[in-house]
Amino acid sequence: MKSSLPMLYGILASFFFSFSFIMNRAMELSGGYWIWSASLRYLFMLPILLVIVMIRGNLRVLLTHMQKQLWTWMGWSLVGFGLFYVPLCFSAAYGPGWLIAASWQVTIVAGSLLAPLFSKVIVTTDGPIRMKEPIPVKGLLMSLIILFGVVIIQLEHASLLSFNDVLLGLIPVILAAFAYPLGNRKMMEVCEGRLDAYQRVLGMTLASLPLWILLSIYALFYAGTPSAGQIGQSAIVAICSGVIATVLFFSATDMVKGSVNQLAAVEATQAGEIIFAVGGELVLLTAAFPSALSWIGMICVVLGMIFHSLMSEKR
Repeated sequence: MKSSLPMLYGILASFFFSFSFIMNRAMELSGGYWIWSASLRYLFMLPILLVIVMIRGNLRVLLTHMQKQLWTWMGWSLVGFGLFYVPLCFSAAYGPGWLIAASWQVTIVAGSLLAPLFSKVIVTTDGPIRMKEPIPVKGLLMSLIILFGVVIIQLEHASLLSFNDVLLGLIPVILAAFAYPLGNRKMMEVCEGRLDAYQRVLGMTLASLPLWILLSIYALFYAGTPSAGQIGQSAIVAICSGVIATVLFFSATDMVKGSVNQLAAVEATQAGEIIFAVGGELVLLTAAFPSALSWIGMICVVLGMIFHSLMSEKR
């Protein structure tokens, strides 16, 4: 039961993360400026997380930790939050939410490929030594099933759009797919297990705040103030994806941070976002029903996630 808890957290996180894809598409269709979609999420997250961490009595510890490594916090927070969410909001202009969610699953492959950038301490008879994490080959093979499904979905979509539109919709998502696990894992190293998920999310939000303020100023002069609808939808994204989903996902990765294979498996649970995004768009946005070929691609993605989970449990 204990080993399945991180997977459960990951699946629940994928449900709440799917609100980002659905709401971003809704804001785009209603004429909302994508930079407002990006910045408002984190501006709304800040007071919510601040209250939670203060009630839990953990704010002073967080601020002290951040003060000691401020530039490190700012750098990896800009990667994990800024280079993750800004490209995702931009890509919402070039396809439905479920398509962006499907392309986002490249992050599962990215998580496996990023493993050599991290190391772990192993205690030996000669004392503790630090070793580089190997690429989890079996996990990567399972990830390729997911990547194959993404390719199938994108190939059909590409036939309906210009080459430039496909690139503008896909490349930002790939950038975000590498930035999110990289920023998350690096911040886990920085925190060294001293901060909980709420503190880590609040800390990264605070550290990336200069970016969101600058983007808001630019959006204000370029596009004017956001509409009431966009403000409300951004608040939903902030609560569901920014707070609930991120805390669940960070908690799950914290539970398995000692195992690169289980970490990859938890990251693979995000494939569930596709199913949730499809259902949400069909119900809320009356979006077009995905074609049979798209469903084959999505089934490949979900099967890859299941194989990832089963292999992790076996190990």
